[in-house]
Amino acid sequence: MADQNIEAIVQKIVGDVLAQMTAPPTSGGSAQPVPVLKEKPVNEKDVVRRVVIGSDHTTVDQKAAVKTYLQSLGYDVTDIGPFTAKEKVDYPDFAAAVARKVASGECDRGIMLDGAGIGSSMVCNKIRGIRAALCYSIKTVVNSREHNNANVLTLGGSLHSNSELCELSKVWLETRFEGGRHWPRINKMMALEREERGHGSK
Repeated sequence: MADQNIEAIVQKIVGDVLAQMTAPPTSGGSAQPVPVLKEKPVNEKDVVRRVVIGSDHTTVDQKAAVKTYLQSLGYDVTDIGPFTAKEKVDYPDFAAAVARKVASGECDRGIMLDGAGIGSSMVCNKIRGIRAALCYSIKTVVNSREHNNANVLTLGGSLHSNSELCELSKVWLETRFEGGRHWPRINKMMALEREERGHGSK
Protein backbone atom coordinates (compact mmCIF):
# COMPACT_ATOMS: atom_id res chain seq x y z
CA MET A 1 0.00 0.00 0.00
CA ALA A 2 1.43 3.37 -1.00
CA ASP A 3 2.48 5.75 1.77
CA GLN A 4 -0.05 8.34 0.64
CA ASN A 5 -2.84 5.76 0.82
CA ILE A 6 -1.84 4.78 4.35
CA GLU A 7 -1.85 8.40 5.42
CA ALA A 8 -5.26 8.94 3.81
CA ILE A 9 -6.68 5.94 5.66
CA VAL A 10 -5.18 7.10 8.95
CA GLN A 11 -6.58 10.60 8.52
CA LYS A 12 -10.06 9.29 7.66
CA ILE A 13 -10.29 6.88 10.61
CA VAL A 14 -8.90 9.35 13.12
CA GLY A 15 -11.32 11.97 11.82
CA ASP A 16 -14.21 9.53 12.24
CA VAL A 17 -13.10 8.70 15.80
CA LEU A 18 -12.85 12.34 16.80
CA ALA A 19 -16.22 13.09 15.20
CA GLN A 20 -17.76 10.23 17.16
CA MET A 21 -16.31 11.55 20.41
CA THR A 22 -17.97 14.91 19.90
CA ALA A 23 -21.10 13.81 18.04
CA PRO A 24 -24.46 14.34 19.82
CA PRO A 25 -26.55 11.25 20.57
CA THR A 26 -29.13 10.16 18.01
CA SER A 27 -32.83 10.59 18.61
CA GLY A 28 -32.88 7.16 20.20
CA GLY A 29 -30.34 8.34 22.75
CA SER A 30 -27.57 5.97 21.65
CA ALA A 31 -24.25 7.05 20.24
CA GLN A 32 -23.66 6.82 16.51
CA PRO A 33 -21.49 3.86 15.45
CA VAL A 34 -17.86 4.57 14.61
CA PRO A 35 -17.25 3.94 10.89
CA VAL A 36 -14.44 1.53 10.06
CA LEU A 37 -12.83 0.34 6.87
CA LYS A 38 -15.00 -2.02 4.83
CA GLU A 39 -11.95 -4.03 3.81
CA LYS A 40 -9.60 -4.96 6.62
CA PRO A 41 -6.00 -5.43 5.55
CA VAL A 42 -4.23 -8.25 7.36
CA ASN A 43 -0.79 -7.94 8.89
CA GLU A 44 1.16 -10.25 6.60
CA LYS A 45 4.54 -8.83 7.60
CA ASP A 46 4.66 -10.23 11.15
CA VAL A 47 2.63 -12.76 13.13
CA VAL A 48 0.74 -10.40 15.41
CA ARG A 49 -2.98 -10.55 16.09
CA ARG A 50 -3.63 -9.79 19.76
CA VAL A 51 -2.64 -6.32 20.96
CA VAL A 52 -3.17 -4.82 24.40
CA ILE A 53 -3.35 -1.05 24.74
CA GLY A 54 -3.43 1.28 27.73
CA SER A 55 -2.85 4.91 28.64
CA ASP A 56 -2.95 7.45 31.41
CA HIS A 57 -5.86 9.87 31.85
CA THR A 58 -4.22 12.54 29.69
CA THR A 59 -4.09 10.33 26.59
CA VAL A 60 -7.46 8.56 26.70
CA ASP A 61 -8.59 10.19 23.44
CA GLN A 62 -5.36 9.29 21.65
CA LYS A 63 -5.68 5.70 22.87
CA ALA A 64 -9.21 5.51 21.49
CA ALA A 65 -8.02 6.72 18.10
CA VAL A 66 -5.19 4.17 17.92
CA LYS A 67 -7.44 1.37 19.17
CA THR A 68 -10.13 2.05 16.56
CA TYR A 69 -7.54 2.28 13.80
CA LEU A 70 -5.90 -1.01 14.75
CA GLN A 71 -9.27 -2.74 14.99
CA SER A 72 -10.08 -1.50 11.50
CA LEU A 73 -6.91 -3.23 10.31
CA GLY A 74 -8.12 -6.52 11.79
CA TYR A 75 -6.25 -6.64 15.10
CA ASP A 76 -7.86 -8.07 18.23
CA VAL A 77 -7.32 -5.15 20.62
CA THR A 78 -7.69 -5.43 24.40
CA ASP A 79 -8.15 -2.02 26.04
CA ILE A 80 -7.19 -2.09 29.72
CA GLY A 81 -8.22 1.53 30.29
CA PRO A 82 -8.66 4.09 31.56
CA PHE A 83 -11.83 5.01 29.72
CA THR A 84 -12.36 8.58 30.87
CA ALA A 85 -10.12 11.61 31.30
CA LYS A 86 -12.26 12.97 34.12
CA GLU A 87 -10.46 11.11 36.88
CA LYS A 88 -6.69 11.17 37.34
CA VAL A 89 -4.92 7.82 37.36
CA ASP A 90 -1.35 6.67 37.91
CA TYR A 91 0.29 5.51 34.68
CA PRO A 92 2.39 2.80 36.42
CA ASP A 93 -0.79 0.83 37.15
CA PHE A 94 -1.82 0.71 33.50
CA ALA A 95 1.69 0.29 32.10
CA ALA A 96 2.21 -2.73 34.36
CA ALA A 97 -1.12 -4.20 33.26
CA VAL A 98 -0.15 -3.84 29.58
CA ALA A 99 3.26 -5.42 30.21
CA ARG A 100 1.84 -8.35 32.18
CA LYS A 101 -0.60 -9.28 29.41
CA VAL A 102 2.32 -9.46 26.99
CA ALA A 103 4.61 -11.28 29.43
CA SER A 104 1.92 -13.89 30.12
CA GLY A 105 1.40 -14.57 26.41
CA GLU A 106 -2.22 -13.44 26.55
CA CYS A 107 -1.37 -10.73 24.00
CA ASP A 108 1.32 -10.72 21.31
CA ARG A 109 2.34 -7.08 21.72
CA GLY A 110 1.49 -4.08 23.88
CA ILE A 111 1.14 -0.35 23.33
CA MET A 112 1.13 2.15 26.18
CA LEU A 113 0.59 5.91 25.94
CA ASP A 114 1.22 8.66 28.45
CA GLY A 115 2.28 12.28 28.26
CA ALA A 116 5.85 11.64 27.14
CA GLY A 117 6.07 7.84 27.08
CA ILE A 118 9.16 7.85 29.30
CA GLY A 119 7.60 6.78 32.59
CA SER A 120 5.57 4.00 31.02
CA SER A 121 8.68 2.62 29.33
CA MET A 122 10.46 2.49 32.68
CA VAL A 123 7.54 0.72 34.32
CA CYS A 124 7.05 -1.85 31.56
CA ASN A 125 10.71 -2.80 31.67
CA LYS A 126 10.35 -3.74 35.34
CA ILE A 127 8.17 -6.68 34.27
CA ARG A 128 10.14 -9.83 33.54
CA GLY A 129 10.33 -10.71 29.86
CA ILE A 130 9.39 -7.25 28.63
CA ARG A 131 11.47 -5.20 26.22
CA ALA A 132 9.63 -1.89 26.08
CA ALA A 133 10.81 0.82 23.72
CA LEU A 134 9.92 4.49 23.78
CA CYS A 135 9.72 5.53 20.14
CA TYR A 136 9.11 8.92 18.55
CA SER A 137 9.66 8.37 14.82
CA ILE A 138 9.32 5.71 12.13
CA LYS A 139 13.08 5.16 12.29
CA THR A 140 13.06 4.45 16.03
CA VAL A 141 9.96 2.25 15.69
CA VAL A 142 11.64 0.11 13.02
CA ASN A 143 14.92 -0.05 14.96
CA SER A 144 13.15 -1.14 18.16
CA ARG A 145 11.69 -4.14 16.35
CA GLU A 146 14.45 -5.10 13.89
CA HIS A 147 17.33 -4.76 16.36
CA ASN A 148 15.81 -5.02 19.84
CA ASN A 149 12.75 -7.26 19.34
CA ALA A 150 10.68 -4.85 21.44
CA ASN A 151 7.38 -6.37 22.58
CA VAL A 152 5.89 -3.21 24.11
CA LEU A 153 5.77 0.20 22.43
CA THR A 154 5.43 3.33 24.54
CA LEU A 155 4.42 6.62 22.99
CA GLY A 156 4.16 10.21 24.14
CA GLY A 157 0.58 11.01 23.29
CA SER A 158 1.05 14.74 23.69
CA LEU A 159 4.03 14.75 21.31
CA HIS A 160 2.23 13.50 18.19
CA SER A 161 -0.97 13.97 16.23
CA ASN A 162 -3.45 11.10 16.29
CA SER A 163 -2.58 10.19 12.71
CA GLU A 164 1.12 10.00 13.63
CA LEU A 165 0.36 7.78 16.62
CA CYS A 166 -1.67 5.46 14.38
CA GLU A 167 1.07 5.25 11.76
CA LEU A 168 3.79 4.62 14.35
CA SER A 169 1.71 1.83 15.89
CA LYS A 170 0.95 0.24 12.52
CA VAL A 171 4.56 0.20 11.37
CA TRP A 172 5.74 -1.12 14.74
CA LEU A 173 3.29 -4.03 14.62
CA GLU A 174 4.32 -4.91 11.06
CA THR A 175 8.09 -4.79 11.57
CA ARG A 176 9.83 -8.12 12.08
CA PHE A 177 12.79 -8.80 14.34
CA GLU A 178 15.81 -9.39 12.11
CA GLY A 179 17.41 -12.00 14.38
CA GLY A 180 20.88 -13.01 13.18
CA ARG A 181 23.59 -10.80 14.69
CA HIS A 182 21.04 -9.27 17.07
CA TRP A 183 20.26 -12.52 18.91
CA PRO A 184 23.44 -12.58 21.06
CA ARG A 185 22.72 -9.02 22.20
CA ILE A 186 19.11 -9.81 23.06
CA ASN A 187 20.27 -12.90 24.95
CA LYS A 188 22.74 -10.79 26.94
CA MET A 189 19.99 -8.29 27.69
CA MET A 190 17.67 -10.96 29.06
CA ALA A 191 20.54 -12.69 30.92
CA LEU A 192 21.12 -9.44 32.82
CA GLU A 193 17.48 -9.48 33.86
CA ARG A 194 17.81 -13.03 35.20
CA GLU A 195 21.10 -12.19 36.92
CA GLU A 196 19.71 -9.13 38.68
CA ARG A 197 16.64 -11.05 39.83
CA GLY A 198 18.93 -13.76 41.16
CA HIS A 199 20.89 -11.22 43.22
CA GLY A 200 17.67 -9.78 44.56
CA SER A 201 16.52 -13.12 45.91
CA LYS A 202 19.64 -13.60 48.06
